[in-house]
Amino acid sequence: MARRIFISFQHDDRMQAQGFNLLRWNPNVPVEFVGRHLLSPVESEDPEYIRRKIREQLDGISLTVVLIGRNTANSEWVDFEIRESLARGKGLLGIRVKDAGKVDAPPALVEAGAKIIDWDPDVFADEFERACLIADRPELGPPMRRWAAEGGCIR
Repeated sequence: MARRIFISFQHDDRMQAQGFNLLRWNPNVPVEFVGRHLLSPVESEDPEYIRRKIREQLDGISLTVVLIGRNTANSEWVDFEIRESLARGKGLLGIRVKDAGKVDAPPALVEAGAKIIDWDPDVFADEFERACLIADRPELGPPMRRWAAEGGCIR
């Protein structure tokens, strides 16, 4: 089943983001996803309007993939997309764009403890699933023995 992902990127990496979005139609790449993104720039300079458009794209996704290029760590909009994804409980995965080298990751991605991988389309599908599983992991409750001792009932 294809995951619905939001593609977060800094404007300088727009061509890389378009290429990433096209991977889902490449028969030689074992990855399926439905891409949500803002590849076409929002026609506004109003920050609240832009935030609303980002939030609309985040509706219904399970994962935000942050494409990391040379200037991504400094992008206020990428930071907003990461923090909004976290607030919604979405999975996060950082992918360094092709030929970017070991560039800095956005601070919000690092703070979230998200995995960051190098460009390798052969592993994308597995990494998407891992990131989604981590995000969906339920909080652990008290150990059963302690719960039972506190008056809980084991059936």
